[in-house]
Amino acid sequence: MRYIVCLVLCLCSAVVLSADDVVVTAQTFGCVLDMTKVRNTRIQNPDPEKLKEAIRIFRDSVPDKEYPTGTILQLIPGEAMVKHDQAAFPNTRGWEFFALKVTAKGTEIQDRGDKVLNTTLKKPCLDCHSPAAKFDFVCEKKHGCAPIPLPDLTIASMQNSDPRCKK
Repeated sequence: MRYIVCLVLCLCSAVVLSADDVVVTAQTFGCVLDMTKVRNTRIQNPDPEKLKEAIRIFRDSVPDKEYPTGTILQLIPGEAMVKHDQAAFPNTRGWEFFALKVTAKGTEIQDRGDKVLNTTLKKPCLDCHSPAAKFDFVCEKKHGCAPIPLPDLTIASMQNSDPRCKK
């Protein structure tokens, strides 16, 4: 009887723990223009309520507030951040960074994790995002991160040139 109780408790725990798991594949990333835009950043979450919360946190630059699990942030088509449960990536409070290769055929994940190198700057994503720890590691112009070497018009042009978007 004790074995059955333990088995049931373990199964229940597994179901509860996996409820917020985020499965990320290349198909997770599509045309950035299909994502909600707040300033220059594109935001997505498959759960409409979590998307609203993520937009609010980003739009209002809310400090000391974590983004909901499942949130995807993209500034340019070739890079992304995805929010997991904090235990998945404790150094980044759950954020997983992605280096993406995008073509008209779709997306290929070139690298992922919390130690991904930014292909342009040749340094770990976390190096730039760490100063924004108060903002859940999300960089914006007043979050303490070093400015990115791209003007706003270039970012907009890169987003509008996403080859995955239907023309």
